[in-house]
Amino acid sequence: MRSSLRIPAAAVSAVLAFSTLTACGGDSSSAASGGKVKIMVGGLDKVIYLPAMLTQKLGYFEDEGLDVQLLTEPAGVQATTSLVSGDVQGVVGFYDHTLDLQVKGKQVESVVQFSHASGEVEVVSNKAAAEITSAKDFKGKKLGVTGLGSSTDFLTKYLAVKNGVKTQEFSTVAVGAGQTFISALQQNSIQGGMTTDPTVAQIIDKKLGKVLIDMRTPEGSKEALGGPYPSSSLYMNTDWVNNNKETVQKLANAFVKTLKWMSTHSPEEIAAKMPTDYAQGGTGLYAKAIESTLPMFTTDGVMPADGPETVERVLKAFNPNLQNATVDLEKTYTTEFVDKVK
Repeated sequence: MRSSLRIPAAAVSAVLAFSTLTACGGDSSSAASGGKVKIMVGGLDKVIYLPAMLTQKLGYFEDEGLDVQLLTEPAGVQATTSLVSGDVQGVVGFYDHTLDLQVKGKQVESVVQFSHASGEVEVVSNKAAAEITSAKDFKGKKLGVTGLGSSTDFLTKYLAVKNGVKTQEFSTVAVGAGQTFISALQQNSIQGGMTTDPTVAQIIDKKLGKVLIDMRTPEGSKEALGGPYPSSSLYMNTDWVNNNKETVQKLANAFVKTLKWMSTHSPEEIAAKMPTDYAQGGTGLYAKAIESTLPMFTTDGVMPADGPETVERVLKAFNPNLQNATVDLEKTYTTEFVDKVK
């Protein structure tokens, strides 16, 4: 098997990063030049993708002789578009996109698996809490997702179908994460939605809503999705991986080292390494958000057993592109590089 009106500094950084990306462009099929790699993250300030920035802050990319430029998009589906268009060499996003892309004729694979749980949470507003007590109550509701075609969109549709609600019987609304998600909830533009920490922690802290379905732990993911659900990962075009194995190995070395570091340090110690503007609700709340999400992460970057099969089953439950398609799961990930990390 193949192995307020004030714009947060994080938002400004995202705009500047995207401007740089747009100006530079690039060809992801070409070999890495001098260890330079562009990685698009589906939301740099999301705790589910924390290993990306943490690896940079710990200096592990530099230790490997890599010059990694981290860029950000608000949703994983947009990050994937950057990879397919050749603007970046890698994406830190959800593994499920590798299956979706394969049936569309694009060969992409996860090379470091950060997680064995989805890390996502379905929340409902206090106003709608009495009428939405489970996914069976999604019918007729507007539910927030980071972007249409995103992993939050995928999982919301799966939870609905699993509970007898057809995808056409409710609406998913692209509201991003963070303040845009929170504002949509406050204004009743959505009655609930799927998001991650630190957004979840802020919603609970501000008493704007409650947790309906918690998939931040392997146990929670298994209960909701029927098995381990590998989500956040580093995935790359297979051709680029095969042509740049030395660089990919260095990336794997750096990321696995970070995952191990995370497993031996407290949420407070992890939070202290991250950019201060990621802690929008304060450092204490940010550390709490990290603590809630930490169980989702692997310590070795290895794909969990039966994880790909769970993802395939989830996607085929509602996605017409995959329902009648044959997916070669062995080509959606590799453990070649993480197996060599010492």
